[in-house]
Amino acid sequence: MTAQVVVIGAGVYGAAVAAELRRRGAQVTVVDSGAPAGGTSGATFSWTNSNGKEPRPYHDLSVAAMEAHRKLAAAVAGSDWYHETGNLEWAADDAELARLRRKVDSVTGYGYGARWLTRAEALRLEPDIDPAGLPADGIAYFPDEGWIEPARLVGHLLAASGAERVFNDAVTHLDVSGDRVRAVRLASGRELPADAVVNCAGPEAAGIAALAGLALPMRNTPGVLIHTAPVAVAVGRVIHAPHVHLRPDGGGRLLLHTHEVDNAAHVSDSGETSVDPAAVDEVVAAGRALYPGLAAASVESVRVGVRPIPGDGLPVLGRARRLPNFHFAVSHSGATLSVHAGALVAAEVLGEDHSAELAAFRFERF
Repeated sequence: MTAQVVVIGAGVYGAAVAAELRRRGAQVTVVDSGAPAGGTSGATFSWTNSNGKEPRPYHDLSVAAMEAHRKLAAAVAGSDWYHETGNLEWAADDAELARLRRKVDSVTGYGYGARWLTRAEALRLEPDIDPAGLPADGIAYFPDEGWIEPARLVGHLLAASGAERVFNDAVTHLDVSGDRVRAVRLASGRELPADAVVNCAGPEAAGIAALAGLALPMRNTPGVLIHTAPVAVAVGRVIHAPHVHLRPDGGGRLLLHTHEVDNAAHVSDSGETSVDPAAVDEVVAAGRALYPGLAAASVESVRVGVRPIPGDGLPVLGRARRLPNFHFAVSHSGATLSVHAGALVAAEVLGEDHSAELAAFRFERF
């Protein structure tokens, strides 16, 4: 009998899980309360990396996930969502430099690609940086890192899957009988029979888990992203400078971020989200100081996403022991992990044992 699987969430995880399930022959319905990639996946820095991710199983999962992105992009003619451009990072002071050195030592001890550059070497990679914004040396370069365009990836995975798609229709109830979920009910009144359910709901994952009688601790945080209008500046890589993080964003646009600007997001009593304009101006000013060619750049949009972060910061992946046909694919760093971790979860949905890869990320650790 062909498995009927309901995947809740149409972001990078939901799309990846659905694509792998369909490749393996399952019948799949992807449901989302909004549009595909309309939540966190559409408002993320989407940096692909295993940069300082601990403990070791998390690092190894991320490295395997980076390879999965590489293979998928190579296998699809015309793929344009994956950019393995490398990442440059440097420190503002001695204390930050010591932390950066410890991180580089740790990842190189795992065999991860990282090396130190001088100012001159960094400028050969990023010639439009103001040399005064770089230290003379101590610039960490991670050549295998990069970024993805999540909406394009989600679009490819959903189209390739051929899964049934139900959007703008929230999950309101899970029919649970014994130790199994039997059906998924939607706000429209539609009921979807299910042999298995996969919770890929990102920031809403705790609410979906609660419908199944499971308590998933989450500590979601806001993420503020600043998109410039197209600008003729040569930014080719992910840049983690002391006062601004930035990367290309397609069509000549740049994406800017800092952890400080995340704190400038506010939600009103009516539920509307706004960002302090002064905080946005400060990030843009830092970008202009680093790349003088940004002097004339204007802000095209400011987007606020919600990062889905499980309580201990690690991914939650695979089946729930108490409800073995209910599965999780929830994490921060979904842009990195989704294709690989989603495939592992999908395989487990259909009966394969991936305990070796998923043991550290089971729901039961909570």
